Amino acid sequence: MRETRLREDICFWAGSLFARGLTGGASGNISVRTEDGGLLVTPTGTSFGRLDPARLSRFDAAGNHVDGDKPTKEMPLHAAFYETRSTAGAVVHLHSTHSVALSVLPDVDADNMLPPLTAYSIMRLGKVALLPYYRPGDPQMGEAVRGLAGRRSAVMLANHGPVVAGKELEAAVFAIEELEETARLALMLRGADPRMMDPAQIRDVVTHFDVEWD
Repeated sequence: MRETRLREDICFWAGSLFARGLTGGASGNISVRTEDGGLLVTPTGTSFGRLDPARLSRFDAAGNHVDGDKPTKEMPLHAAFYETRSTAGAVVHLHSTHSVALSVLPDVDADNMLPPLTAYSIMRLGKVALLPYYRPGDPQMGEAVRGLAGRRSAVMLANHGPVVAGKELEAAVFAIEELEETARLALMLRGADPRMMDPAQIRDVVTHFDVEWD
């Protein structure tokens, strides 16, 4: 895809996420792989609601910042996904309310923080790992992602926000929206003894849609 179109798409999807309250203020960041192996990245301290396509941060294939505004401080986090997942074409990180709320509860499964409430969360996300809290911008976040050895396309940073890698930007956006919606459902149903998908149903979805699950 032409770089001009990628720049426009980043601003479109960022604006959509902002307008629907999925990330506020100057929070959240997006990166997208370019045809030459570089990256386009949202700048630091900039609202998703008013991004300028011409001012996006541009990195070359060697990881050098070559154009545009100063990039997000979460570059080590993005880089870790691209290094460990060869299929990653985009990474989206939000501070979405329900996902963050679920991450701070004491009884959340760190290996798979989302309960199996719907087939779509399994299809689009697989298992979502809950990582420990790190200071925003801490390179250790990237090391924690590398420690997963590419086995997860989605992680939740405790007390911070979700991060999802996808083959392209639209897929990553749809997946992180599914993560937020499933977290919202999980919070709504706490204490209600909901009927979860059983192991056979989960395995059927995993097999049929070739989901990374183990």
